[in-house]
Amino acid sequence: MTVIAVTGATGRLGGRIARLLSGAGLAQRLVVRDPARAPRLEGATVVTAEYGDAGAARRALEGAGTVLMVSASETPDRVERHRAFVDAAAAAGAGHLVYVSFYGASPAATFTLARDHWATEQHIRGSGLPFTFLRDNLYADFLPFMVGEDGVIRGPAGQGRVAVVAQDDIAEVAAAVLRDPAGHAGGTYDLTGPQALGFTEIAEIISSVTGRKVTYHPETLEEAYASRASYGAPDWQVDAWVSTYTAVAAGELAGVGSAVPDITGRPATSLADLLRRTS
Repeated sequence: MTVIAVTGATGRLGGRIARLLSGAGLAQRLVVRDPARAPRLEGATVVTAEYGDAGAARRALEGAGTVLMVSASETPDRVERHRAFVDAAAAAGAGHLVYVSFYGASPAATFTLARDHWATEQHIRGSGLPFTFLRDNLYADFLPFMVGEDGVIRGPAGQGRVAVVAQDDIAEVAAAVLRDPAGHAGGTYDLTGPQALGFTEIAEIISSVTGRKVTYHPETLEEAYASRASYGAPDWQVDAWVSTYTAVAAGELAGVGSAVPDITGRPATSLADLLRRTS
């Protein structure tokens, strides 16, 4: 049986994908930094490697037919670590690389981290590895965490719209691709929810489902940087936080794709349904 190497299994998305693969009876190798945090799943073995350690990554990927590459944690050197891991996968003879990218990945993307994803995609294209890119929109699961203690979502998104996607939907698509990688070779899939929502609508939906009064305040850029200054985060990270909203304002995250229903065979999950399921 072909072994699927899965990264990110200690996280929310990678863990969902690993559980789906285990439930389907597939053999997988969980590539993690901390084995103690790896889920214990039927048919899964655990190996230790970090993206930036090319030698360890190559050893971890030896004999794996397909590799799921969940993007690394956000750091200034993330692209370099991604490149090292891609090179390790190629050196290990991986048969297919499935990369979890971001919607609208481009060198000119307003969302700064989408530029990292584009750079990673370009390196994968040049690696010689068969690949599939899963370009996720913003996670719908994360929206409740954007609400402040005072019940206000603050950000410079203007009246822009965003087609947020449920992590469970992404996981189902990823599992389907990993089960039949050859059928998705060269594919770039935009993974979105069923509709694009403005933040006023998002606040109303959260209010309606949870019973908590939530509103949206469209900040100016100056307000956005000032309201985040207290976190003491480095400039690159604050830029990423703010540009999440300015990308929405620019209309760059508003497109609704059909990949989720096309691949899973069911409609994409709406924000309201997701909140009802998780509340």
